[in-house]
Amino acid sequence: MNQVVMLSGWRYRILVGSVVCSALAYLVVSLWGGWAAVSMAVSRVGWWEGGQIVGLVLLGYGLRFLRWQVYLNALRHPLPWWPSLKIYLAGFALTTTPGKAGEALRGVLLKRWDVPYPHSFAALFSERLSDLLAMVALALFGLSAHPEWLSMIVACLVLLACCVLLVSRPALVSAIDRQMGQRSGWLPRVLRHVVQVLHQSRSCHTPRRQIGATLLSLLAWGLEALAFYWILDAMGSDVPLAFAMFIYAVSMLAGALSFMPGGLGSAEAVMVALLVSGGVALPDAIAATVLLRLATLWMAVGLGAVMLAYSKQ
Repeated sequence: MNQVVMLSGWRYRILVGSVVCSALAYLVVSLWGGWAAVSMAVSRVGWWEGGQIVGLVLLGYGLRFLRWQVYLNALRHPLPWWPSLKIYLAGFALTTTPGKAGEALRGVLLKRWDVPYPHSFAALFSERLSDLLAMVALALFGLSAHPEWLSMIVACLVLLACCVLLVSRPALVSAIDRQMGQRSGWLPRVLRHVVQVLHQSRSCHTPRRQIGATLLSLLAWGLEALAFYWILDAMGSDVPLAFAMFIYAVSMLAGALSFMPGGLGSAEAVMVALLVSGGVALPDAIAATVLLRLATLWMAVGLGAVMLAYSKQ
């Protein structure tokens, strides 16, 4: 177990590149809303409120880690909590990749603990599935007032149903595997690996585990939605909690479906647009969006980078 994963090469370039591009994008957006007005809106969130918001987000990370441990135990790889936590957080370093695919880095780190790649990828796939279910559930809070987002939520539900069908129907997955076994080329080879992951994922999705994982997901992402509401409240924006949860969930879904790294650009644009449509001033909407993303996405990337660098020791 003396294998070392270095924060270098493509991982380092992705991390640095995403930080630089995002910083420039947020600067442009802030200037668009009026730098002075945005800065004034940010200053209204004091240190005490800011600390509470960060605490909520960290608690959400803890619940998502607990869900990760549930999946690893289901896959018969019960890791001690501290090494497992370091590995889990290190995966956040590459959150700013399309569809959070970079979090598959955890599979490389878990290899030290003799966890096969199909098993670690099954845990990651189960996480994404659970996240999608939680976001769709949160988005339903304000759907009646914003039916124009129904098509996107239906698309997410269709994707969710297809994934659940593949996980719950081993005969269907085996049939796909047999078909791919008769073909050559890179695509059939990739699909055979996907089939292995789907087979392993079944143990993560028994009814009892599914209920527990869904509750943990709803609580974890609900805390981030609550953090968004607290930011708006601290800035003096009169936005109901249900609407704040809807904005947060729809923005995250839009970011995920865009397949932009970390949802960058698309999630922020939807969040600002929905806030403005709800009567929030543009500078306040931009400030709230930037603060939320700093407290969620970029805090996660920072923690992940520290844990990934720590793995060199």
